[in-house]
Amino acid sequence: MENIGLIAGNNRFPFLVAEEIKRSGDRVICIALKEEADSDLEKICDKTYWLSVGKFQKIIDALKSENVKTVITAGQVKHVKIYSAISMDFRAIKVMGSLINKKTDTILKTIADEFEKDGMHLIVSHAYLKHLLAPKGLIAGKKLSSDENKDVEFGYKIAKDISGFDIGQTVVVKDKSVLAVESVEGTDECIKRAYALGGANSIVVKVAKPNQDFRFDVPVIGLNTINTLKENKVRAIAIESGVTLMLDKDEAIEKAKKLGTTIIGI
Repeated sequence: MENIGLIAGNNRFPFLVAEEIKRSGDRVICIALKEEADSDLEKICDKTYWLSVGKFQKIIDALKSENVKTVITAGQVKHVKIYSAISMDFRAIKVMGSLINKKTDTILKTIADEFEKDGMHLIVSHAYLKHLLAPKGLIAGKKLSSDENKDVEFGYKIAKDISGFDIGQTVVVKDKSVLAVESVEGTDECIKRAYALGGANSIVVKVAKPNQDFRFDVPVIGLNTINTLKENKVRAIAIESGVTLMLDKDEAIEKAKKLGTTIIGI
């Protein structure tokens, strides 16, 4: 039995990871980020430390005290937290001060290096959830028309290009026009903005970044995503197969079918 460190952000992702770690026979030592995590995590994890995202040395010390050698991160930490007036300890200030820029990839790679310095190895976020990765092809809903498939192809190329610049991983398109590009606001807000600009029957395309570091950042959709799609009258969402996690996969698929929203793996 091994103690696995779980650094938990918001939403369902960390719950599913914790459950699978325990199912595998290992113990879950949770660093629940005060700004993001759900208090119900304490009911699943073997031990929980509530720490601020800015208290980097305390996070390291807590994991070392539990003899953690393997760490996994799960759950969103809103990018705007990086730029907000959170209280940072000396090590966090030192890490942030060493950055050549504040792109997400730069920050996360630097943090990973810091964990390695203290003898802890970060594994990919979906290591325990590979059964929830999106398959290729039609996943839910009606088949797309020829024009809608062309929008998917158009959106996929745009999304890949944009994600390569570490801007965002989602675009919303309609009639071969880009309505919205995801930035720090996140996928749901991007979808809402697209509806305000272009109305109903858009196509959402979500991809992984080229050479994405899956230790920190995995494309994710779930029940909340399906609700947002329906509320904003989205025709379909196309997600990159093999790398996009579908949280509560079976329920999300059934909900999409019920609401008439198409999900396709590309």
